[in-house]
Amino acid sequence: WGYIQRSRDAYIKRLNDIYERNMINSGVVRLRGMASLVGSSESTSNDGNGSGGVIVRVSSGAEGLSNNNSTTQQSQQQTTTYRAKHILLATGGYPTMPSSDSSNDRSIARHAITSDGFFELKSLPRKAVVVGAGYIAVELAGVLQALGSETSLVVRKERALRNFDDLLSETLDDEMERHGIHIYRNTEGVDRIVVADEEGEGGGDGGGSTTATKTVILNNGEVIEDVDVIIMAAGRSPMVESLGLEEVGVQQKDGGYIDVNEYSETNLEGVYAVGDVCGNVELTPMAIAAGRRLADRLFGPPAFQNAKVSYDNVPTVIFSHPPIGTIGLTEQEAIEKYGPANIKVYRSKFSNLYYGPWKVDSDEKPKTAMKLVCAGTNELVVGLHVIGMGADEMLQGFGIALKMGATKADFDSCVAIHPTAAEEFVTMFPWGLGSENQVS
Repeated sequence: WGYIQRSRDAYIKRLNDIYERNMINSGVVRLRGMASLVGSSESTSNDGNGSGGVIVRVSSGAEGLSNNNSTTQQSQQQTTTYRAKHILLATGGYPTMPSSDSSNDRSIARHAITSDGFFELKSLPRKAVVVGAGYIAVELAGVLQALGSETSLVVRKERALRNFDDLLSETLDDEMERHGIHIYRNTEGVDRIVVADEEGEGGGDGGGSTTATKTVILNNGEVIEDVDVIIMAAGRSPMVESLGLEEVGVQQKDGGYIDVNEYSETNLEGVYAVGDVCGNVELTPMAIAAGRRLADRLFGPPAFQNAKVSYDNVPTVIFSHPPIGTIGLTEQEAIEKYGPANIKVYRSKFSNLYYGPWKVDSDEKPKTAMKLVCAGTNELVVGLHVIGMGADEMLQGFGIALKMGATKADFDSCVAIHPTAAEEFVTMFPWGLGSENQVS
């Protein structure tokens, strides 16, 4: 565990250094501190220009996010205002710690950690409980189980990833149980956490620093005993609390997310937002794509004056065990959009040929499952879903195909690459039946 942690930290530091050098070489000026929007352009700013722009206040010193000088005192904090024609809000999000349904009970916050705390664990927990049903929950549960922790996954409803296509969530459910992950279903979450020895609480981090075991009491009455670490991965929130959005009138949506239009513009002229603070598609590559299109439009040639990012058909990978790749509509979403009579679904489930030589029963071999969701008489592919070895690597190419409007006949016209799992997508029976009619 220590080797894994040190290797990860070294890799992250290397990435940070690369980005730092890139910014320096690009002439980017970094202002370290906490920033907030403070008002209109009538105020005096550091540029000596009294006209135009939006004003940002940066507080540096003791409260600076990037200040590594632990001896900095509150009295040394400095506040400077800046004005710019364009302000981009891209502060991301953070994991939230759900509160207990029990009155005045803060045992969850005291004795559990978030996904951020996972990377601070000093040792591999002997027994771990992961609470949540989304990306992060299933990824962490898979990692812990694979490394040797006795792992339980607590979900509020029937299974994890229930907003994804049923093929994916059901297959992952089966595979997690086959791997030994114990799934607690229909729990409605955690009620409270009880520590066996309150003397060994280890403070508010709840992490692996204490030898005291914990008992997790769920809202449905089930109990998980003798637990070392509880990881709450049940949701994230936009990091907007300190930005002063209400003060300057930037509109927000439910959950505090910043409301933007298709061009990443807020309702305040000159103020933009991309990434997790918007709550559209909370993926790092999505934020990068939105930022690039915005930069093209604001600073590029006239040909880019209408540049904007598309939130349709965004390929997504979940690094669960096994990994998942998905793009487009689920089967249910396609039925709701086009009607059941206009939908045709192709499915396949098999053992990857990688496991062919293994001398084990076929039922014990890890499975790959695939689905194509097609709409209209021309069988436009509106959804593609895969779970199994290599799903993460194969999705990017198929994502391009969906963005280009590929039909089932287009898939069928591509010669299969054998032996691969991806060839299944271009050999699904029956094939070559699509007409030339179009569906929009």
